Amino acid sequence: MENIFEEACIYASKKHQGQLRKDGTIYILHPFEVALICSSMTQDQEILAAAVLHDVPEECSVTIEEITNLFTQRVGKLVGLETELKFEGISKDKSWKVRKQIAITRLNKTNDIGFKMIYLSDKLANIRALYKDYKQNGIKAFEKFNVKNIDEQLWYYNEVLNSVKELEDYEAYKEYKKLINYIFGPNEKEESI
Repeated sequence: MENIFEEACIYASKKHQGQLRKDGTIYILHPFEVALICSSMTQDQEILAAAVLHDVPEECSVTIEEITNLFTQRVGKLVGLETELKFEGISKDKSWKVRKQIAITRLNKTNDIGFKMIYLSDKLANIRALYKDYKQNGIKAFEKFNVKNIDEQLWYYNEVLNSVKELEDYEAYKEYKKLINYIFGPNEKEESI
């Protein structure tokens, strides 16, 4: 596939058409932001394609097999690693910790730096949105989450940070760490982002 990233952008745009994020923004902007962040760390077209496709299975009822067949084995693998398992019959707030622990375990066990780049990019995009909301609404920013406990959220963000330490020289990692410190740190609130 010659223009795999371009094809992935078109496919993701079609699949996410009409969808909105929790904050009301057009959904496809998030996968595009994730791919943009990822492009600051790599120009690998399969990694960038997987970055833009990362939410398609969870949000659009598309299988990893379909992604693999339409793109490549590697893109399918990367999207599969990024996709959270669904726990049928259990609410998202009840399964949250288990889903996040599985993701952390995947991050810690993988040798695929592409997966770590995509995961960091996704979480950086998410924490940027949280930061914006937090600046406007303070602690109420956490009310939109399935798990509203700030200590649990901090645990997760820090676990991700520790699990992608190989990326610490990239600006994406540094920004992610700075935003965690701003939102969750007791004395860093005065620091300008």
